[in-house]
Amino acid sequence: MRNFDLKEDIRDYWSERSETFDLSAGHRIAPGAEAEAWAAEIGARLGPAPLRILELACGTGEITGVLHALGHEIVALDFSEAMLARAQAKHAGQTRLRFTLADAERTMEAGGAFDAVVCRHLVWTLTDPAGAFREWRRVLRPGGTLLVFDGDWARVTGAGRLARIGVRAIDRWRGEDGTHRDGMADRHAAIMRELPFGTGLRLPELLPLLTQADFGEFRAGSQNAIGRAQRQGASLRDRLRTLIHRRFVLAATAL
Repeated sequence: MRNFDLKEDIRDYWSERSETFDLSAGHRIAPGAEAEAWAAEIGARLGPAPLRILELACGTGEITGVLHALGHEIVALDFSEAMLARAQAKHAGQTRLRFTLADAERTMEAGGAFDAVVCRHLVWTLTDPAGAFREWRRVLRPGGTLLVFDGDWARVTGAGRLARIGVRAIDRWRGEDGTHRDGMADRHAAIMRELPFGTGLRLPELLPLLTQADFGEFRAGSQNAIGRAQRQGASLRDRLRTLIHRRFVLAATAL
């Protein structure tokens, strides 16, 4: 019962965040350098050939746009109706793209139907990581790619400690920027306390679970190039935010 309650808490949280999601640094993908950096990271791991991709937790459709611009055929799912509505409006009329309301941990898609599964900032929110990874392996063809963009949102880097102090100082001086409503930070913290990866998402804990789900050939990297692109033209507050947490890219092959 608690797992169900937690999922509903997560759905409600992100549904409310949908109103300001695209205003938040690290969520909206700005055209120009940042969009190009995302396209380069994705293209380097998926290759140039058009693929059939399942995008998990698509949110307002920012990664969807990058994947579509690269020429892929996409099924994009989210279990927040509010997030999905924004994504559908953003990409209205586009071909090679289908949106669906579904849980990323139980996609309801056909087995072996996809060349790649892609997600951004999803794995840390999973209530049953082992079960989710088995599901993602099920929908991938053998040799398909799982591509994860995520980070350790519970721990702060060395430089991140100073960056966080700077962000808080700017918040006190100029006021908060309106990307979070009152009480949202407390709700976020309460959800994290209940999650398997609530104390931090790190590769040493993640890779064994993926191995057990029949993934291998792991290729891990940083999101440093994306971070540099995000800082171009950003406010000081948003530039500092990109330094607070350690973010990674992980590609794995369905065995």
